[in-house]
Amino acid sequence: MSIWSRISQAVAALASGEALSVVFDKLRSPPEKSIAFTIAVIALSAKMAKADGLVTRDEVTAFREVFHISAEDEAGAAKVFNLARQDVAGFDEYARRIKSMFGSEPEALYDLVEGLFHIAMADGTYHPAEDAFLTEVAQIFEIDDLKFRTMRARFVPDATPDPYTVLGVTPDMPIDEIRKHWRQLVRESHPDVMIARGLPEEAIKLSERRMQDINDAWAEIKAQLTGTRS
Repeated sequence: MSIWSRISQAVAALASGEALSVVFDKLRSPPEKSIAFTIAVIALSAKMAKADGLVTRDEVTAFREVFHISAEDEAGAAKVFNLARQDVAGFDEYARRIKSMFGSEPEALYDLVEGLFHIAMADGTYHPAEDAFLTEVAQIFEIDDLKFRTMRARFVPDATPDPYTVLGVTPDMPIDEIRKHWRQLVRESHPDVMIARGLPEEAIKLSERRMQDINDAWAEIKAQLTGTRS
């Protein structure tokens, strides 16, 4: 059974009149957590779409890049998206329910916000309303400001990303300490580790760009400090 079939079952199990956000209180252990993670990305994407006022074809395409949706599963994904858009509960209520669910696994929350950045930037524009939305979601998730700025530096092309910001380090740190931090980020971005955090296999593409950005940033810093990229 595909994850989308399981998501459809989870949504269908909601009692009449229950909000979609209730799902996060019901799916708290593996393998259901991977279902909840996917629903969370769909639901918060829907709320973010309301924030900037429209859903573009590029954003839909970006969502497909993160989650492989077959033709037969499109209706189920669309249903979750529309339920979230129509729900009178605000995005902050969704974010708090998700925080309660993944609060002991902060990296899963980091993964989720990273996926939202990917979708927000799909049309090449970072809307101020999207920035406000993601900033508040990150605050509810208790993602510290440095980590949030690190994500934003990687995804928002308003300037050449600063490699130190991308790695979450500072230029005054010794190179050995920077190297240690880079290696830790690489370990955390390994697909097996991300699956263990509760991400569905369909979402592992999130790690590919992160790994590239991390390695590019380290190579640039190393070149600046040692004169070599090898």
